[in-house]
Amino acid sequence: MTKKEKRLQKLGQNIRNVSLEEFEAIINEYGHIEFGGRHPKAIIGNRVLAYKRKNPVGPWYVEELISMIQSL
Repeated sequence: MTKKEKRLQKLGQNIRNVSLEEFEAIINEYGHIEFGGRHPKAIIGNRVLAYKRKNPVGPWYVEELISMIQSL
């Protein structure tokens, strides 16, 4: 298992308590973050996820991020 896979697995095991720093680190490993407007956008492949910058990140955003990464 690579570091990316381990971090993603750890993220999936505890979706209710994910820090903003960890969430954005995962986004930057698989894609990039576009700031501007009201909420930043996580862009991974051809999919976009707008999220709120609060700590801890909401579990819905974590689930969506995991599904975006698995669809690559």
